[in-house]
Amino acid sequence: MLLRVATVLSLCLTVPAFAGDAAKGEADFKKCKACHSIIGADGTEIQKGGKTGPNLFGIVGKPVASSADFKYGDGILEAKEKGIVWDEAQIAEYVADPGAFLRRVTGDDKAKTKMTFKLTKGGEDMAAYLATLK
Repeated sequence: MLLRVATVLSLCLTVPAFAGDAAKGEADFKKCKACHSIIGADGTEIQKGGKTGPNLFGIVGKPVASSADFKYGDGILEAKEKGIVWDEAQIAEYVADPGAFLRRVTGDDKAKTKMTFKLTKGGEDMAAYLATLK
C-alpha cells in the first residue's frame, strides 16, 4: 500500500503543472493578428499581423518588454524593471487580463496596459503555441 501511494505521489510530481494545446493556440492566433505578428529571427513571416503590438517570436524565455524596436507602455516597463521573464504560465495569465497581471507582478494597483484585448479562454493554448516558436 505504501509503495502504491509513493508511486502515485511521484507521478503527480512529475506531471507538468502547465499544459496547453499548441495546435489550438496556433488556430486562435487569428484573434491576436490585428495587433501582433510573428516574424522569425531570420525574417521569415510565420504569422502576418499588425504592428500595434510587438513581434511575438521567441517570447517565451525573454524578459518582459524586451523588443528593442517597440515602444512599450509604462505598466509593462514597470514589470520589466521587476525582472519578469515570460514563461507559459505568465503569458496565459497576461492574455486573460493584462491589467490584472501587471498590477500583480508590479505591486502597483494603478499599473495600466496598452493591451485592451482579453483572451478569456485558451490562454494556455496560446502560450503553448508561442513556446514552440524559437
